[in-house]
Amino acid sequence: MIKDVLVAQSTEVEKADFYKKTYLHVALSILAFIGVETILLKTVPAELIYMMFAQKYVWLLIIGVFWLASVLASKWSLSQNKSTQYMGLGFYVLLEAVIFLPLIYIAMVYSGPNVIFQAATLTIAMFAGISAVAFTSKRDFSFLRNIIVIGGFVSIGLIVAGMIFGFNLGLWFSVGMVILASATILYQTSKLKDSYGTDQYVGAALQLFASIMLLFWYILSILMSRRN
Repeated sequence: MIKDVLVAQSTEVEKADFYKKTYLHVALSILAFIGVETILLKTVPAELIYMMFAQKYVWLLIIGVFWLASVLASKWSLSQNKSTQYMGLGFYVLLEAVIFLPLIYIAMVYSGPNVIFQAATLTIAMFAGISAVAFTSKRDFSFLRNIIVIGGFVSIGLIVAGMIFGFNLGLWFSVGMVILASATILYQTSKLKDSYGTDQYVGAALQLFASIMLLFWYILSILMSRRN
C-alpha cells in the first residue's frame, strides 16, 4: 500500500488541516457512539444485556470477536479508499457501543445517569490535558511504546483469568488501566505526525477514539465502585 506524505514531512498548513480533521472525526465518533448506545439501551432487552455479563464464557466470546473485528476495522480505517476508511471507523464505533452496553446499563440502573456524565467529563478533561502535554512538550515519548505493549498483554491476561476463574480484579486494576490508557493517548498523540499520512486522519481518529473509550471504561468503573 502506498502511503501519502507523512504529516511530519508536510507543510504547516497541511499539518494543521490533518489535526483539525483528526480531532473532528474523534468528536464525531464520540457523538455517534452516544447515539448508537442510546438506541441499543432502548431496543435491546434487559435479559439479553444481563446475559452478556452474567455468562463468563459468552463475555469471553464477545471480547474475542471484538478483538478480531477491531483489527479489521483498524485496517479498513487506514485504507487509501475513503469509503473503506469510514466503514472501518463506523464499524468500530458500533463495536464499542455493543461492548459498553452492559456497563452503561448497570451504571444507569445501580448508580444513576449522573455517574456516567461525571465519568465522561473526567475522560474528556484528561484527554484534553494529555493532548496538550503531547503537543507542547518537546520530550520524546517513544519509551512508552514498550510499556504500553507489555501492560496491554498483562491486562488482557488478567481480564481473561478473572473471567475464567471468577475473581474480581478490583479498584487498583482499574486505576492501573486508567494510567495505561493515559500513557497510550500520550504516546499516540505524540506520534501522530510520524505514523500517519496527511490523508489518513480517519485511521488516526480511530486509534485516539479507542484509547479514549478505554479511559472512559475504567474511569466509569472506578466511580461506580465508589457509589456501591
